[in-house]
Amino acid sequence: MLDTRCGGSFAEWSSGEGDGVVSVPVPARPASLRRRILYATPEMADFVKTGGLGEVSAALPRALVPHYDIRVLIPGYRQVRAAFPEIPVVARLEGFAGVPPCDLGLVEAADGLRIYVLLSPDLYERDGTPYGDQHGDFGDNDLRFARLSLAAADLAAGADPDWAADLLHLNDWQAALAPAYLAWRGRRVPSVLTIHNLAYQGLFPRDALPRLGVPDSAFQVDGAEFYGQLSFLKAGIFYASQVTTVSETYAREIQTPELGCGLDGLLRTRAGQGRLAGILNGIDETWDPSTDPHLATRFEVDDWKGKRANAEAVRRQFGLAVSRGPLFAIVSRLVHQKGIDLSLQAAESIVAGGGQLVVIGQGEGRFEQALQGLARRHPDAVGVHVGFEEAQARRMFAGSDFLLMPSRFEPCGLAQMYAQRFGSLPIVRRTGGLADTVEDGVTGFTFAEPSASSFGAAVRRALEAFGQKKRLNAMRRRAMSARFGWDQAADNYAGLYGRAIGNSVGLRWRMA
Repeated sequence: MLDTRCGGSFAEWSSGEGDGVVSVPVPARPASLRRRILYATPEMADFVKTGGLGEVSAALPRALVPHYDIRVLIPGYRQVRAAFPEIPVVARLEGFAGVPPCDLGLVEAADGLRIYVLLSPDLYERDGTPYGDQHGDFGDNDLRFARLSLAAADLAAGADPDWAADLLHLNDWQAALAPAYLAWRGRRVPSVLTIHNLAYQGLFPRDALPRLGVPDSAFQVDGAEFYGQLSFLKAGIFYASQVTTVSETYAREIQTPELGCGLDGLLRTRAGQGRLAGILNGIDETWDPSTDPHLATRFEVDDWKGKRANAEAVRRQFGLAVSRGPLFAIVSRLVHQKGIDLSLQAAESIVAGGGQLVVIGQGEGRFEQALQGLARRHPDAVGVHVGFEEAQARRMFAGSDFLLMPSRFEPCGLAQMYAQRFGSLPIVRRTGGLADTVEDGVTGFTFAEPSASSFGAAVRRALEAFGQKKRLNAMRRRAMSARFGWDQAADNYAGLYGRAIGNSVGLRWRMA
């Protein structure tokens, strides 16, 4: 659930004064002594994703497998059941208050990653996204994700007789009640809560407390209460051992009233205690234009002929005119946060300047309709596909010269990293992970204010750079050479796990 109080509807961590960003590494352990980590998430790209959380949940646990006995916990959505028609049951999870009981299954992915699956058809086997359908959010999301949180707490308490978590790594509001359930039951199991987008807090009315088993004593400022409502996310921030978010800049931004979504005071307290960290997300190795099978032509750094071949293929796919001008792309959810209104305003000047624009994404109807109208007005210069298809998105990154990403806020962002790997220069606002991953005038273009004039000036700078081929190609080289892999993030999470567990033995270990 989106908290409208928040404006507009993962490198060693720095350790500056008061930012609470710390680095406490832990040593690698022999297999027999590896810590057991449960990674609880509402999404995993292997099965279902609505954004970056699904990508992260598929990649980070795998990056940590060599160093931890790590298992993923995910609800048994239809997509999960389709991938594993037969799921062995390893435990029966008891109900609590109004949270129903369910079976716990355990499966193994093709690469050996073990995944716990919550088997509750009434809660999870539905049409739509993990959170809702065409009519809006599911009305029982409080129960659905309290069941996920409670299952994580149960696995820390030994619900599976063959495996118990030493630490819970919980993702977003949907899993955030887990450390609270542990605290209310008097169990001391360390936990890490990662906030992927603070604007979504899991807010429910006070009358949800008895059916979720939330004690009345917890419904206060120092607990789970948020302006008269129950906040799953606030409960997680309050009770978790450590809190992380997905870039260093966003970790600082959410401590401000502008982007703190009403939780900035609590987050400043956590930072002052050394319990808030920003760890930049990574992208996996498939984002490589020299090996990607989805591209019209594979290419490497300095193979600009190969990149042009992809641009020509994208133009044909969208029905655009043949052109030697710049090709801009939008690969995004079409929502206010992403600055789609700013991109619409910039589009007219892009077309007037001889450029073209291709768009893929879905979201708010007003933006979908406005973009489709733009394409009707400029059929030779603007192409729009409402929906999402990853192969098509990859071809757009490969073929475009510039990516438009004028987000009002952006916890991390992945599209700007994908674009750089494919030689498309991002035009981004200096916020969150965009500020941490795009170097102005070197690997892309940045601007300060979420306004048409500020964004328009950055677009003009990009058009100027397109006319300077030596400079353009130098920027492409730098962008394509940037590295955003998962090793560094996994290294930093390992340090955080050690801090949460209280293991201060040894010095820095390095990923193999």
